[in-house]
Amino acid sequence: MPTLHVCPLSRLPETLAETGAATLLTLMKAGTAIPRPEGIAEGRHCVVEVSDIAAPLDGHILADEGHIGRVLDFVAAWDRAEPLVIHCYAGISRSTAAAYIAACALAPERDEGAIADALRAASPSATPNPLFVAIADRMLGRDGRMSAAIARIGRGADAFEGTPFSLALR
Repeated sequence: MPTLHVCPLSRLPETLAETGAATLLTLMKAGTAIPRPEGIAEGRHCVVEVSDIAAPLDGHILADEGHIGRVLDFVAAWDRAEPLVIHCYAGISRSTAAAYIAACALAPERDEGAIADALRAASPSATPNPLFVAIADRMLGRDGRMSAAIARIGRGADAFEGTPFSLALR
């Protein structure tokens, strides 16, 4: 069964090694994205430069359909032969939102609430960026159910950075 793995930047090398992932999604503030790690082939690393904000803020990039569209296109092209690693700086907000979005997109028959519950069970600190989720909710035609499910699980436990975790697609 294909799995999504989420981690903070500080745990990226070990997460890639432990999972055997050859596909990587990076969500970082503009100008801070990492180069493609060794072992990740050209075309198997998507970098989305976007800030972890939910409302406009001077000097930051607010997520829009272009950013979320890149996430959706990248996960749709993932061959699922091996795990996909998704990371951001802290592994708490951008990356957990992208993992939730990916799980919803790749399993359209699966209930949004069940995916949100699986996310919370896997990561007590997960606090998916609500703007990312709202945009994906519209783009995937989920009629507000994704946003409602994430609002229901609420803010995760306070943490400086998240602990790496996996999320199954089924």
